[in-house]
Amino acid sequence: MRVPVAFGSGDMTGAATVTRYIVKPTYTWTSPSWRSAREQAAHAPPNEVQYGYNTETPARGNTFLFVYFRVENTGTTAIVAPSPNQVVVSGDGKTYSYRPVADSGVVIDGITGTQYDYQLGKGGTGGYVQPGAGNAAEGYLIYEVPADIVPDRAFVLANLDYKTSAQWKLA
Repeated sequence: MRVPVAFGSGDMTGAATVTRYIVKPTYTWTSPSWRSAREQAAHAPPNEVQYGYNTETPARGNTFLFVYFRVENTGTTAIVAPSPNQVVVSGDGKTYSYRPVADSGVVIDGITGTQYDYQLGKGGTGGYVQPGAGNAAEGYLIYEVPADIVPDRAFVLANLDYKTSAQWKLA
């Protein structure tokens, strides 16, 4: 896991890394923008909505996998960051796409950091990372996977640019 994969060319180069992962059977989240009862009710049954906290529950037999992804610009010119859609989890012959959180202000109980944000807080399908380690785009991506997925046989796959693919084994 933690081995960076280089991509790009010339003065537009970067390195992507999966730094760690966490498995959670459910998770509770809140967001400052989700204040209305209607917004909360869309994510929690009646009588379970309290103070803006919402619980996400996977389908029966599944669990949530939080994968921490980091992209650093190692060149001297801004680079295009890989979109979360370009990062999937593969295990037992199946591929799983990420599940985005409601908005960039979401805080998940027990999870550090924020969702991997490819437009630095603005959302969208692309973005730029400026040179330097302090400007890295990093955070978690959430996947709903089978609860019996085996980390030794599961991988994070990413298309980092038009010619570079990466693969990290979870365990």
